[in-house]
Amino acid sequence: MAGMSAFLNAVRREPASHTPVWFMRQAGRSLPEYKKIRSGNRMLDACRDPALVTEITLQPVRRYGVDAAIFFSDIVVPVAAAGVPIDIKAGVGPVLDSPVRTMADVEAIRELSPEDLPYITEAVRLLVRELGEDTPLIGFAGAPFTLASYLVEGGPSRTYVNTKTLMYGAPDVWHALCAKLARMARVFLETQIAAGARTIQLFDSWAGALSEADYRQFAMPHSAAVLDGLRVPRIHFGVGTGHMLEAIGEAGADVVGVDWRTPLDVASARLGGRYAVQGNLDPTVLFAPADVVEREVRRVLAEGAKAPGHVFNLGHGVMPDNDPDVLKRVVDLVHAGL
Repeated sequence: MAGMSAFLNAVRREPASHTPVWFMRQAGRSLPEYKKIRSGNRMLDACRDPALVTEITLQPVRRYGVDAAIFFSDIVVPVAAAGVPIDIKAGVGPVLDSPVRTMADVEAIRELSPEDLPYITEAVRLLVRELGEDTPLIGFAGAPFTLASYLVEGGPSRTYVNTKTLMYGAPDVWHALCAKLARMARVFLETQIAAGARTIQLFDSWAGALSEADYRQFAMPHSAAVLDGLRVPRIHFGVGTGHMLEAIGEAGADVVGVDWRTPLDVASARLGGRYAVQGNLDPTVLFAPADVVEREVRRVLAEGAKAPGHVFNLGHGVMPDNDPDVLKRVVDLVHAGL
């Protein structure tokens, strides 16, 4: 029965048999079996191969015994599916030779339709069949602000100068771009949900670059358009968003992802107990001695227990050189409880 999943119970703020755990970026990078299967495959090509996506998504479930699988894909997959000439360069991230800076650039991007994503539907269906009832699949998409930042910058950025220049200087272009990206992300998520994803996570990785006021004006309405009315529980996560957790929740979350900078009990108190929380072990703790890892896991569990629902996770993604055996130990510690 679907109701037996500790993960689904936690995200719905219902009693769970144990604290569920999964890791952002659990599929990939740090796993030797991932590196082996991915050799010779470009990232976007891998994301369009249902058999490969299925195998990569299942690898951490087999190895760690996590309570949920995260769909292996990339936030720019829907953008590429709509014909935008974006690529993912190893060690760099998404890159675009001709950044989007004008209304004409925005209008040149076509709308995405489910017919553009047959490989997503097939991959999700394969995964749901393999995972069975006990391990839910989390669908995911990138939030409009983070997607827009890649398109406007032409690649990753530390300062977001071009993004903010467009945002402040040409708000009509900015909002037109984000509205289009919101529709894309919505189609991407609805395609995954229709094929069987039972929860989704919206990653607004770079929203922390904004003040709360700017987030509410320039980003939040577009994330809300993605999340509004989706028929599965919604996790909403950003990095460096401790100063605006309330807004992250208000955008349409059932679960607020909290990075490692804000203790979960503090975050939940600020959120008024209206949401489950997800997080938030600092990923670098995994490189510490075993007794330190154990102490920190227990601390996060104790702080998370103060929330109406807690999904244990890292405060951001698994790092490429993390030891898989340490992640397995974390899963075992979480499942053992306090």
